[in-house]
Amino acid sequence: MAEERLINEFQKDEFLQIMELINSNENFLLSGGAGSGKTYSLVQVIKQVLTSNPTVKVACITYTNAAVKEIEERVNHKNLNVSTIHDFLWDNIKHFQKELKESLIALFNDEDVKQLKIEDLTSVPSDYYENRAEPVSIQYKEYLKLRDGIISHDELLILSEYMFRKYWKLCDIVKDKYKFIFIDEYQDTHEEVVKILLEYLPRTTKKCIIGFFGDAMQAIYDTGIGDIDAYKGDGKGQVKEVKKVQNRRNPRAVITLANRLRTDGIIQEASGDITAPNMVEGTLKDGSVLFLYSDNDDISNVEHFLSENYGWDFSCANKTKELNLTHNLIADKAGFRTLMDVYDKDLILAFKKRIKDYIKDNNIMEDFLDKTFGEVVEFLQRGKSGKELKKVQPTPSMQQFIDANGDLYSYALNYDYSLLSKIHIDKDQLLDDKKQSDDDDKKKGSKRDNLIRHLFKIQRNIELYNDKQFNEFLRRTDYPPIRTISDKRTLKNNIETLINVGDKTIEEVINDAHEMHICLIDEKLERFKLEKGYVYDRVKAIKYSEFQKLYEYLEGKTPFSTQHKTKGAEFDNVLVVLDNGGWNNYNFESVFVDNGKSENVKSRSLKIFYVCCTRAKENLAVFYHNPSANVIAKAIEWFGENNVINLR
Repeated sequence: MAEERLINEFQKDEFLQIMELINSNENFLLSGGAGSGKTYSLVQVIKQVLTSNPTVKVACITYTNAAVKEIEERVNHKNLNVSTIHDFLWDNIKHFQKELKESLIALFNDEDVKQLKIEDLTSVPSDYYENRAEPVSIQYKEYLKLRDGIISHDELLILSEYMFRKYWKLCDIVKDKYKFIFIDEYQDTHEEVVKILLEYLPRTTKKCIIGFFGDAMQAIYDTGIGDIDAYKGDGKGQVKEVKKVQNRRNPRAVITLANRLRTDGIIQEASGDITAPNMVEGTLKDGSVLFLYSDNDDISNVEHFLSENYGWDFSCANKTKELNLTHNLIADKAGFRTLMDVYDKDLILAFKKRIKDYIKDNNIMEDFLDKTFGEVVEFLQRGKSGKELKKVQPTPSMQQFIDANGDLYSYALNYDYSLLSKIHIDKDQLLDDKKQSDDDDKKKGSKRDNLIRHLFKIQRNIELYNDKQFNEFLRRTDYPPIRTISDKRTLKNNIETLINVGDKTIEEVINDAHEMHICLIDEKLERFKLEKGYVYDRVKAIKYSEFQKLYEYLEGKTPFSTQHKTKGAEFDNVLVVLDNGGWNNYNFESVFVDNGKSENVKSRSLKIFYVCCTRAKENLAVFYHNPSANVIAKAIEWFGENNVINLR
């Protein structure tokens, strides 16, 4: 690769600075803007460390499984362990079952730790996990079941921080195992992890060098630490900063805009590498930036303008992306609104939760085992008035939803309360594992529920057949052996029936796929029907063609993406839609003018805007609906007067 053949002067300087710090046993931080090649620098440092220290082991911690795979492919070495932070932590504590149990129980009984509690237990005995017919081992899974010793992602972070804080020996064990620990995209790393690395590990005398790679300006997740400014310095456990100022991705116009957005003093410049992706015959691409606005919020007008006047092709998902803040803003455009409403806007289930919380908070011991939801509501409302009655009534927004969905509410009222009370539903169960393009690798550990997983299996089996991956198709399905031309024709007709579904419902297609042996109804789906029948009954009546549109969106076959999901990706043409979708955590006006919003909101909005803008490899367009005169004035300052266009 050209990137591997040539290191420009900036890279040499940065690389040498880092190696000097490593040789001096100093922890370090490499800060660099979008498209600066931070991962490339990380790879170069890992390779050099392994070359210079052939017997030591190196740990590289990164944010996603896709990044794990990328680094493993670029550095294939037996002494390198690349993992996500959760896998890294679990790998280092999982064998200490006695300490794990003691720590969990201590956290259960700590009043200040609200996230780790077992329902109905105010005090957890020390032998809680041992006093069973069969002893329990602590496990790390995708789901949470604390009664059985099963923790998930958030709980693992809390537990790990506690254990490293309490058991100093763990620090020595990690440092014996790894002499170097490098963290990619450090700004997304949780505060607990940084504490472990920079506060707890240095307490012991054994040597271990910690290196961070990332960009505080791209800290767009609230769970991440954002920056490690508090740890910069010369003291024990502190880090020395090295800045990386080149840009290898964006054209000149985007770099200029991005520099105006940054607040940390990093001013990017063109790469000295003439083979960099943003170079043409040794010259930096010019590119283009546009600020478009209108009193009409119809995005199709914007797409038409860009297609007609600038040649953008919105049918090519690999080259052109429209970035919206939320999935809800995309649902109508991509054609999966009904499914989105089921998973994200069911206020009857919100009312159910309100009732359930009331029962718990008021220690109501009534046996509701054989009661319907309606009977439970009636019982709780009986004899109440005023404020007390309001506590067990729907809120105004819930009531509005109920009034608009009378049949659904009647159905819920007659539903078994013991089943309905256990139903939790959120948009991640529908939308998790979003790809940016159809050749993206899927991440491990999708949160999709078993109904949506089953529908994905149907579509993937169809794709396997269409892609002529017949052996894999036969392995994944229960399709009978194909022996004759007639068998082939039957299979082809079955597949086409499942593609061209017309007005068939999701349930009809599930049954068709089962009968055709394309995708058998399994125990997981049957269990979903039993445990979440309310959800299944809502989804089953939706047209399967809508799910097909959802599938295309999640598989990266459409030009749409959320702004958060696009982090780390890049496209020729990027349209950024500045609409907060009613999400109060963001306010895009505050990016351009001081409008009195909190610093957190302003910072959060600016960072996501920066990330979105820097995805563009060729052309960037920003659309703002109904901006104020002050916003337009700032846009002219940033984009240039000729690039600020009123679409009217």
